[in-house]
Amino acid sequence: MHNHANTTNDIMGSPELHPLPPLVRKVHGNVEEGFLGEVKEKVVVAAPPPPAAAVAAAGGGSGVKLKGLHWDKVRGSSDKAMVWDQFKFRSSFRVNEEMMETLFTVNSSKPAPNHRTNQPMAQPVAANMNQKIRVLDPHKSRNIAILLRAFNLTIDEVCESILQGNVDTLGSELLGSLLKMTPTVDEEIRLKELNGTSPVELDPAEKFLKAVIDIPFAFKRVDAMLYISNFDTEVEYLKASFETIKSACRQLKNSRMFIRLLEAVLMAGNRMNIGTNRGDARAFKLDTLLKLIDIKGTDGKTTLLHFVVHEIAKAEGNLSGFNQQFELYDEVESRKRGLQVVSSLGGELSSVKKAATIDYNVLSKEVRKLAMGLTKIHDVVALNEPSGTNDRFLDSMNMFLRKAEDDIAKTEDEERVSILMVKDITEYFHGTLTMEEENQPMWIFIVVRDFLLVLDRVCKEVGKINERTTVGSQSNPSVFPSFNGRRGFSSF
Repeated sequence: MHNHANTTNDIMGSPELHPLPPLVRKVHGNVEEGFLGEVKEKVVVAAPPPPAAAVAAAGGGSGVKLKGLHWDKVRGSSDKAMVWDQFKFRSSFRVNEEMMETLFTVNSSKPAPNHRTNQPMAQPVAANMNQKIRVLDPHKSRNIAILLRAFNLTIDEVCESILQGNVDTLGSELLGSLLKMTPTVDEEIRLKELNGTSPVELDPAEKFLKAVIDIPFAFKRVDAMLYISNFDTEVEYLKASFETIKSACRQLKNSRMFIRLLEAVLMAGNRMNIGTNRGDARAFKLDTLLKLIDIKGTDGKTTLLHFVVHEIAKAEGNLSGFNQQFELYDEVESRKRGLQVVSSLGGELSSVKKAATIDYNVLSKEVRKLAMGLTKIHDVVALNEPSGTNDRFLDSMNMFLRKAEDDIAKTEDEERVSILMVKDITEYFHGTLTMEEENQPMWIFIVVRDFLLVLDRVCKEVGKINERTTVGSQSNPSVFPSFNGRRGFSSF
C-alpha cells in the first residue's frame, strides 16, 4: 500500500501531468455535458482524471486529432429502460485506435503506416484504374462497360456472333447499342496501335472495342445485322397499316348508316337553303358534317345535328319497333332502339378511326427506307466476298436477301393498292380530287373520325332528352320544340 501510494504521488506530482480541480458540469433537464459523473441536485462533479497510462489507453494519449462525428445526443430516461443502459456496464469492447488514427486523422498529408503489418495501406481503386491504358473518352468508356454488363455476354460471344452474322444471339437492342459504340477514325487508329499490348493493361471498354475492330468491316456488319433484326417487325407494321387503310375504305363505302346520315343531312340542308345559291345541292363535302353542331335552333340548345340524329333514330325505330307479341308500337322504346343503331356508327367505322391516325406520307417514306436498306446488305456482302472467309456470314446474308426482296416487293404492291383505294373512296364522296386532297390522302378519314366523336356525344344527349319525354304525350309529340310543326324526315 505504501509503495502504491508513493507511485501515485510521483505520477500526480510530475511536471507533465498536474492534478486538475474538480470540473463542474451543468445538467439541463436530462442532458448532461462533459464526462459522466455523479448528479447532485443540478450539478455534476466530475471524477478526478485517470493516470496517464489510463488516458493513453482511452485514446487520448497519442495526441493525434481525429475528425469529429456530428450527432444529436439522446436524452436519458430515468423511468424507462433504454438500449443504451446496457453499455454502461460493458468494458470488454475496445476500438482499434491505430486504424482510427490511420483512417480519420485531420489534415493527414499521407497515409499513416500500419505498424502491425509494416505494410503500406492499400491504394484507392482509382489509382489502379489510372494505370490502365485509355484511348476512349471516359464517358464513352463508362457507357460501353455498363452496356456489356447489362447484356451479360462475353467479348468472345459478341465477336463470334458478329463474325458469323448470328442476329438472333445479339438481338436488335444490343446491335443498336453496338452501333452507337462505333469508334471515330482517330480512336480506331489508336486502338489498332495497341497490338501486342497485354489485355491486362487495357481498360474493359478498350479491350472490347479492340477485339471488335479486329473483325473485318465489323461495324458495317453490325449495321447490316441491325437492319435484318428489325426487318420483319417493320414489314409487319407496314402491312398492317395498309390493311387498316383498305379496311377503312371498304367500311366507309359499305356503311348503310353513314349513307343514310348523309342523305338526311342533304335533305335538311336543302330545306334550309331554299332560295339561295346553296340550295338544290346534289352532294356536299364531308367536312360539312363538322358544321352541323354550330347551327343552333331558336332555343339556343338544339343543333342541326341533334335534329338529324333524332329524325334518323325515329326512322330506324319505325323499322324495328313492331312488338311481335302484342302488336303494339311503343314510341319511346322505338326511338331508343333507333338511337342505338345511330350511335353504333362509331364501332361500325372502327378502321376509319384507326386510319385517321396514319400519316400516309411517313408510311410511304418508311417503304422507301426499307427498300434502300437492302443496299447495306449488298455492300457488306461485296466487301467480304473477295476474302473468301466467313462463309457462314455470307450464306446468312444471301439467304436474307432472297427473302427480303420478295417481302419488299409485296409491301410495295400493298402500298400501291391502298393509295388507289383511298383515291377511289375520296372520289366516291367528293368527285374529282383537289390538289389538297392529293397531297393529304388521309384527309377524308380525319374528317369522318372527328365527326364520329361529335356524333357520339350528340347521341348521348338525345338519349337523355328522350328519357325525359312523356310516353304517349299528344300535346308535345316532339322532344325538340324548336322544330315543332315542321315536317320530319322519317319517311326517307
